[in-house]
Amino acid sequence: MTVEGILQAARAARVRIATAESCTGGMVAAALTDVPGSSDVVDRGFVTYSNAAKQEMLGVRAETLAAVGAVSEAVAREMAEGARTGSGVEVAVSVTGIAGPGGSEFKPEGRVCFGLAVRDRPTVCETVDFGPLGRAQVRRAACDHALKLLALGISHFDRQAGERAE
Repeated sequence: MTVEGILQAARAARVRIATAESCTGGMVAAALTDVPGSSDVVDRGFVTYSNAAKQEMLGVRAETLAAVGAVSEAVAREMAEGARTGSGVEVAVSVTGIAGPGGSEFKPEGRVCFGLAVRDRPTVCETVDFGPLGRAQVRRAACDHALKLLALGISHFDRQAGERAE
């Protein structure tokens, strides 16, 4: 689905969106807000590059960061949930990863964790290993994946609207 399609689906479902980004540095929010008129569904974007920002802006727990590190599904979950509940939107997506260069044996370059928080649904998290594609390519791939997750989250509300109409 295109970014325009995501925004149209959100409008149709009366869904508002928030993003919580680390390694993508606001690319997901930028992709959404590059489209004129997106302000009717895009509420806000959090760029939380540092651990302190994740804690202060999204409520990520220091204990979670200490136990598993910023590049983890646990932190992606807390980021997405913090963005959703903190802004009152229906759908929020989060991105945290290692765009490169660098990484480690346990958290290699190209590993990105995502969270999708949807009102009245369990938060979904996943990790994608894009591989050492280079910083720009990992960030682009992560942005594209986050947009796909947003489309998935919005589709829940499309189904609800269809069920109410029957």
